[in-house]
Amino acid sequence: MTPMEFKARQVTAKKRQEARSHLSVFNMGNVPARMLLNEDAFASMLYLERRRAERAQNHFVLVLVDIRKIVEGKQRERMIRGLTWALTEATRETDIIGWYLENDLMGVIGTALNGASKKIIEARFYSKLCHSFAAALGIERSSSIKISFHFFPEDYHDREYNLSVNMALYPEINKRDNANRVSQAVKRCIDVIGSGAALVLLSPLFAAIALGIKITSKGPILFKQKRLGQGGKSITVLKFRSMRTDCDAKIHKQYVEKFIAGQTEGANEKGSKPLFKIQNDPRITPIGHFIRKTSLDELPQFWNVLRGDMSLVGPRPAIAYEFRAYKQWHRRRVLEIKPGITGLWQVEGRSRIRFDEMVRLDLKYARIWSIWLDLKILLRTPAAVFSGDGAQ
Repeated sequence: MTPMEFKARQVTAKKRQEARSHLSVFNMGNVPARMLLNEDAFASMLYLERRRAERAQNHFVLVLVDIRKIVEGKQRERMIRGLTWALTEATRETDIIGWYLENDLMGVIGTALNGASKKIIEARFYSKLCHSFAAALGIERSSSIKISFHFFPEDYHDREYNLSVNMALYPEINKRDNANRVSQAVKRCIDVIGSGAALVLLSPLFAAIALGIKITSKGPILFKQKRLGQGGKSITVLKFRSMRTDCDAKIHKQYVEKFIAGQTEGANEKGSKPLFKIQNDPRITPIGHFIRKTSLDELPQFWNVLRGDMSLVGPRPAIAYEFRAYKQWHRRRVLEIKPGITGLWQVEGRSRIRFDEMVRLDLKYARIWSIWLDLKILLRTPAAVFSGDGAQ
């Protein structure tokens, strides 16, 4: 053997050893060795699987295995080896296994479900996992393991009020928020100071608008509407009433559904500027046209900001029927960050952009968010409001 051949064999052996060191699942003789991903790698794979599902309109299941009650003490390492072997036995080669929460929660991403019903998938997974855990650890120990199932995408059609997102499917968001605690605290301070100051300084304007509404139409001064906060949590948003009290929301619901689908007038014409809001809405009162044109109808939302339901800067808060009409990737605008009074799409396009473009701007804001970006948007907002372009 020449020195060059000997060196080549050493390099090959070293690479094999390094590859084996990353495998947490032992080869038991009849099962190919598979990688048990660490927490960060598993979260990344879950993120990528969500993106694949969104594009291909597929679905998958995230199975979480809570092992906290059985991995304590001196036998911890042996228990983990048994558990990883059991996961390998119970899952397919195409499934992804790893740590959802290091040493506490193990996870399985069940891919390529081929349209099977959730009940059947859950029953099959549960049966296989229980059998494998009992074989590896014994019936008594395995009975302490808790197994939960989380399907993506979530089905909201049968949920009238609770549209909150299952955060178990989005572990990277919790990691991001934990890493940005200081910045988030600064953002909250700006929200409190800014909204508090606005409520005090603009109180004469509040009184003038309230008087105008009361004189020109019958009904309450404020309009309360259920909308979706961050993560789909229900919040009550306040606005100055700009419509008659006998209005039916059906006309807006139908318009919004068409707008989201790109079917509104001008939405597919080159150079056109489709509006997110209905033009010449017959439901609007005389003063309503003015306060909507100038966005003064949204001033009471400073109270929502002070309460913590909204932020000064963020995506526009969605309505429940609007959310149900979203494509899967649209829903991320509700998930990623707290809604706000103004945002990136308001200062760059206001209502005169297509819905997909609006969502992309919201997602861009969530992705590149910083305190400095918030300040720039706040400084640009007055010019966007006074221009009135796209506001109705």
